[in-house]
Amino acid sequence: MEIPYTVQNRPDTGIYNAKLGIWLFLASEVMLFGGLFSAYVLLRAGAEPGMWPHGWLDVRLGTVNTLLLALSAITTLLAWAACKVRDFGKFKFFHACTILLALAFLGIKSYEYHDKWIHYEIALNDGTFADGHFESAVYVNTTTKEESVAKSFHGKTYTRMIGGVTNTFELASVSINGHIVEDRKELMDLRTEEARKAVHKSIEIKAADIKKMQNYGPWHNTFTAIYFTMTGLHALHILGGTLVIFYLWGPGSRMWKTDPERFTNRIEVSGLFWHFVDLVWIFLFPVMYLT
Repeated sequence: MEIPYTVQNRPDTGIYNAKLGIWLFLASEVMLFGGLFSAYVLLRAGAEPGMWPHGWLDVRLGTVNTLLLALSAITTLLAWAACKVRDFGKFKFFHACTILLALAFLGIKSYEYHDKWIHYEIALNDGTFADGHFESAVYVNTTTKEESVAKSFHGKTYTRMIGGVTNTFELASVSINGHIVEDRKELMDLRTEEARKAVHKSIEIKAADIKKMQNYGPWHNTFTAIYFTMTGLHALHILGGTLVIFYLWGPGSRMWKTDPERFTNRIEVSGLFWHFVDLVWIFLFPVMYLT
């Protein structure tokens, strides 16, 4: 049975079914991201003076990612145009470019997330704060009293099975590449001259001197929570769109031989979704990186 209006436009809407469906879906996406942007504005407006972070994100990486998505918007449009003029070879080329640009975007975003994951703020017992990237930690086996160096932070204590015996390890010291400040507010705005001139060096901190140690994950503060939520959701949309584009570029492209018009419509629909996620980033970039 042939499904109506997969190629021809509907008389009541003037567009074919898939295009109507994607516009309705994108309307719900606008409400989703609109709510998150509204939450961002309210959280920032309600933040304690001097406690909203500035300069925590790398503008250079954000700019590169913006250029990558802008180029991908062009290549996905050219892929659809190639289908319209029946040039399958150019379609394959431009869609492949879109996939590579999307993967490059996700790679840079993964690097940014990893940078936050290994970046720690350490509250010290004397009231000061150490801030920097994790280098190593020394743990002591409570049974054998032997020390071991770990390349990742496992908390103040952790257990591990060795030879069938449970061994408990306690933190002895932590080494970070960073600096120490007197007031936590000094860590909030990294655009200041003092922050730019801060000398970062390897610092070893004894476990007995640590009051609290936490990385810059989504639990760190309100900014990182909304940052990971919004950019993470956007990255999931990029990943989902990339998988669809890859399918249409690969096994899904077999439809080109049997029903090129319907296949072209699929490319147009996937392109509309892709342009939407590009547009979301155009708003995310200045809001997160430039303010």
